[in-house]
Amino acid sequence: MGPITRRDFLGGAAKSGILGAGALIAVRGGLSNASSSRATPAPASTVKARHGGTLTAALTGGSSADTVDPNKPATNPDFARIASLYDGVVWGGKNGLPYLRVVDELAPNKDATTWTMRLRKGVLFHNGREATADDLIFSIRRCVTPSPGVAAILLRKLKLAEIRKVDKYTVSIPFSRPYSTFFEALDGTSTVYLLPEDFDPKHPIGTGPFKYVSFTPGVESVFRRWENYWDQPLPYVDELVLVDYSDESSQVNALLSGQANCVNSVPFDLIDSLKSSGKKVEISPGGGWNPFTMRVDKAPFTDVRVRQAFQLIVDRRKMLESVYGGYGTIGNDIFGIWDPEYDHALPQHEQDIPQAKALLKAAGHEGLTVELVTGDIAQGVLGMAEVFAQQASLAGVKVNLNQITPTEYFGPNYLQWTFAQDYWYYAPILAQVPDNTIPGAPFNETHFDDARYNTLFSQALATLNASTKADIVHEMQKVLWTQAPYIIPFFLAVIDGYAPDVHGAVPSKTGISFNGWDFRSLWLS
Repeated sequence: MGPITRRDFLGGAAKSGILGAGALIAVRGGLSNASSSRATPAPASTVKARHGGTLTAALTGGSSADTVDPNKPATNPDFARIASLYDGVVWGGKNGLPYLRVVDELAPNKDATTWTMRLRKGVLFHNGREATADDLIFSIRRCVTPSPGVAAILLRKLKLAEIRKVDKYTVSIPFSRPYSTFFEALDGTSTVYLLPEDFDPKHPIGTGPFKYVSFTPGVESVFRRWENYWDQPLPYVDELVLVDYSDESSQVNALLSGQANCVNSVPFDLIDSLKSSGKKVEISPGGGWNPFTMRVDKAPFTDVRVRQAFQLIVDRRKMLESVYGGYGTIGNDIFGIWDPEYDHALPQHEQDIPQAKALLKAAGHEGLTVELVTGDIAQGVLGMAEVFAQQASLAGVKVNLNQITPTEYFGPNYLQWTFAQDYWYYAPILAQVPDNTIPGAPFNETHFDDARYNTLFSQALATLNASTKADIVHEMQKVLWTQAPYIIPFFLAVIDGYAPDVHGAVPSKTGISFNGWDFRSLWLS
């Protein structure tokens, strides 16, 4: 398996990463998840949802390298296209938790080394053929070989040669070690999409809500309603047009002028302008996080007291207000805010300059000077760096900002910076851990390696009991909170704009625009 780059993994919306609690328990217990429990129900409105019309979405972030290959997304428009053409076996719900999509059963054996996955009956590809277990096996294998996509990270322990067809709709999926979090890892916005076994990305066919019409990389995509979509009455619009814009200003102007019906990632300082122009704005809590990363194996951050002091330097609310207009959820230096197992009982880190000074003095680092590597790698990251430098001066710490280009940031020295920043999209906790906080994780930017944490993670993977697993995850979070490799000041809001005739938008914790690119639920009056 070849390496997965940061661009592959986080190019546009990689982790929505991402059922109500009852549905989650049902899946873990191996029960079926009824199709009525979709994450985004038919929109509630005083006017009945209707079919028809063309929905035009103005997006930013596209390029001439854009793709319709579901295993190779790298930009926001890529993910928007993929979510429209294909269905994931599991998908991220508006409450930030995954749910079953084109499969109606996902059940582990007693030690979680083998999972049974069953397709819904009657799911049709855009050519009219029903999806079967053969297609599902092909779809899983395509994620891993020959050129692995982003799902390959989460399927590292898959015993590829031993995947077995049980019957027309059912597949047995074995792993080389217990994998109790397979369900959470399969959030459909970045992992396994259902494809026909003769799939050709030059002529894309999926089971998604829209059929392919045309695609010009970096310019425009046109899709048509799939009239035999399995989740009726979705989708609502007859045609979906995704248009790439070079910057946020031209994108928002497209909405204001009527060229577009909706836009993603609206800057917070344009909210009032849109509203005053008669447009609608949906502000979602989101779960994405832009951390400060401290390498625990490089001075001065080899001393946990320095890392803890840096966490106490931050005035989180002031930083959020200054950089993002206050739109977001205060963080506590652990990730996975919407996961039911997120430990809200841990004491909240607040700015405490006297304590930060005391910790630095005890560590022998009074008057510390550090370099913070930063860049325009995600919206607001540079602003966060500037605010941190200002706040650090209160504790006698001088922060020199080393601003570099995103290309240089994610180049050969990525993961080697001593003190830097990064960005992540939301994922459940145990789906996030193998990416960034254990030895061998592909993006372990802090070089975190804690023996107790590693042991607990292995125990969590081997545990199917929900209560026991929650206790283990809480203990893992306590270790991370105490050992302090990250500063996670807050989780970012997602702001989208709509024309007044667009309905069906819902607030979403996925951390991705339009409730995880859910164009199927939007309709026009």
